[in-house]
Amino acid sequence: MYNGHKNKNQWNVSLWINNTESMYNEAVRLVKAYGQAKAARMMYRNLEGTRTPDGARYSRIAIFNALDGILD
Repeated sequence: MYNGHKNKNQWNVSLWINNTESMYNEAVRLVKAYGQAKAARMMYRNLEGTRTPDGARYSRIAIFNALDGILD
């Protein structure tokens, strides 16, 4: 466990998605429109092969977990 996440990579991806205004707003929009699983797939297609500014890889599972509870 790393700060409540499975590992450091998932924590880092969640940190960037949930704390970067444009990414957060897009995540909320997608989850509202399509649900968590499809929103994660859509975000992954846009982010595939990229990394957070501090080097964590945007994986499908990391994005899916970052979106968990985003509408709470």
